[in-house]
Amino acid sequence: MEITTCATDADYEDWRRVRIAVIPYERTQSLAELRAGDTPDRLLLLAREGDTVLGHGLAQRADSANAGGVIPRVLAEHRRRGVGTALLHRLADHVASLGLPVVRASVDDEPSRLFAERFGFEEVNREVEQTYVVDAAPDVTPAPAGVEVVTAQDHPGLWEGCFEGFGREALAGFSVDTPLDVSLERWTRDWLGDPMFLALHDGEVVGCAGLGLDADDPTRAENSLTAVRGDWRERGLAVHLKQRAIAWAAGHGVAEIYTWTQDGNAAMRSLNTRLGYATTRTGIQVARALPLD
Repeated sequence: MEITTCATDADYEDWRRVRIAVIPYERTQSLAELRAGDTPDRLLLLAREGDTVLGHGLAQRADSANAGGVIPRVLAEHRRRGVGTALLHRLADHVASLGLPVVRASVDDEPSRLFAERFGFEEVNREVEQTYVVDAAPDVTPAPAGVEVVTAQDHPGLWEGCFEGFGREALAGFSVDTPLDVSLERWTRDWLGDPMFLALHDGEVVGCAGLGLDADDPTRAENSLTAVRGDWRERGLAVHLKQRAIAWAAGHGVAEIYTWTQDGNAAMRSLNTRLGYATTRTGIQVARALPLD
């Protein structure tokens, strides 16, 4: 077995194929999106045996403060041969090289959870996947008086410009064990939906909701960040924005939308349920201190 870093477009496409095979129920970033995310802090790995791809890995700074995220994945037919262990050690070493004291990962099935526990990972958060079947455009409730809704794509710079105020408040509201520490660069690159609907009042962003489209399955999409500024909550703005996203999906051939919501975010889970989302899966986030034994 040989573990190498992704360098060529062919490497990136092999990396994508592993992700699609292991978690077919989630969108996988396109080649262009993966390339756009290239930074010195991020490591993408491929495990091969000759010309056969066995698995892949990802390590980078996590959105959680003072932590790195790792994702080792092995194709089903090549498991229980030490491939995942070898990948995990390489990824954890990379996180340690960034000077980060904690490594985090996500598991959403029993074998993955048991694998993580073998290496001392412990549960720190839970989240649920909720799924909406798009069969028709919903009736969109009116936006609150004084609010204009635009898309970030039609107003370049607006998403970046709202980071220090609206963005930081939205990120601080996540129900997680460790506060999020997201840079402007990652906010701009990783947190922007396409489309992303922005609610404006007096020229300031007070709410957002959008979609992440699936390049490999145009009938599916993931909800991007849905958030409303504190002084605009309980006025129906989140409902309006989310319905705008669903209506857009209905008009563009999207048949299913899914979203992940933290276990402690009862308000958003309740809103999704009221809109017609069904709970379909549970994800567990785990963490442990470095170095990896």
